[in-house]
Amino acid sequence: MSFQNPRKTILTKEQLDYFQASKTHADIINFIESLNESVVGLKLRDHCSSSPGVDALLAILDKVELAAREIPPVDNKASRFGNPAFRTFYDKVNEISPSLHESLPGLPKDAIVEVSAYFREAWGSRTRIDYGSGMELNFLCWMLCLERLEVVTKEDHVALVIHVFWRYIQVMRVLQSTYWLEPAGSHGVWGLDDYHFLPFLFGSAQLRGHKYLRPKAIHDSEIVEEVSKDYMYFACIQFINSVKSWDKVNSGMLKMYSAEVLGKLPVIQHFLFGSILPWDGPLLPTPSGEDEDDAHRGHAHTQGGDLGGAGQREVGWGDCCGIPVPSIFGAAQAGEGKAPGPRLGGPNIRPVPFD
Repeated sequence: MSFQNPRKTILTKEQLDYFQASKTHADIINFIESLNESVVGLKLRDHCSSSPGVDALLAILDKVELAAREIPPVDNKASRFGNPAFRTFYDKVNEISPSLHESLPGLPKDAIVEVSAYFREAWGSRTRIDYGSGMELNFLCWMLCLERLEVVTKEDHVALVIHVFWRYIQVMRVLQSTYWLEPAGSHGVWGLDDYHFLPFLFGSAQLRGHKYLRPKAIHDSEIVEEVSKDYMYFACIQFINSVKSWDKVNSGMLKMYSAEVLGKLPVIQHFLFGSILPWDGPLLPTPSGEDEDDAHRGHAHTQGGDLGGAGQREVGWGDCCGIPVPSIFGAAQAGEGKAPGPRLGGPNIRPVPFD
């Protein structure tokens, strides 16, 4: 296999339609479904076998968190938006990424350029200092690429969810609270969580068939506190009470992920295609003189009256990048008059605008 540096390809509604019917799209959905089914009825603290590949992934995540702990936020009291120190963190992770990937057992050295692109983009946007489901998708694709390259296998799926993916969520919570990452979307993303989707999908799988816990249990603070160490859903939940069973929650989350993440142009126009996750649809000419650090590189929008590519007229917010929204951590601590930091708490936590 000839590896390559993945690039953004999807710009039009027609290309999005093609992607949704492609093998790469099917491979991503199949991977999600397999991970989902692997954790039905399991707790986060349940024992599962751990392969050398899984252990190596966990070690990498520990090093990413360490990098964040060593790079504190800068004094940014005048703004509730993303802290510029995130860019220093991003650059540090990008710097150590090759050596981190060299530690993965069995990973071909020439594959690092391709696999590491998904890893690099899993932590947030360096330019916009924001984070959303597209970055979460990059982490999922990182794991999928490593499975394709046999660093991990299907037998590792339980560990990939309850150990590796959950560790990633824990690291992301540190980044979100330390650097006040803005939600990549101006209405609280899905209304479940400002940043994440997959913990709700995998978390509802954990609860499928549970004898006692029902969706309405999320309203009981004592129950939530008691079981949050075992179930992703309760660890992440804000609210959900519109369905009667965990089977419906789980199946609905799977359909929602396919439609609202893999099926939305503002998210998928940032998806990276390479040789492992290939694009075999129609290509548009690559604009000359693109700036790698341009926040709008590789996609169109409606600014200045330019409707951009087909499909951008339909995204709802006009500008595909949305309206900048302060981090919930920034909003909360601005109300308390505190400097940026990794802790979230207090009575002054306010709703994010448009949430």
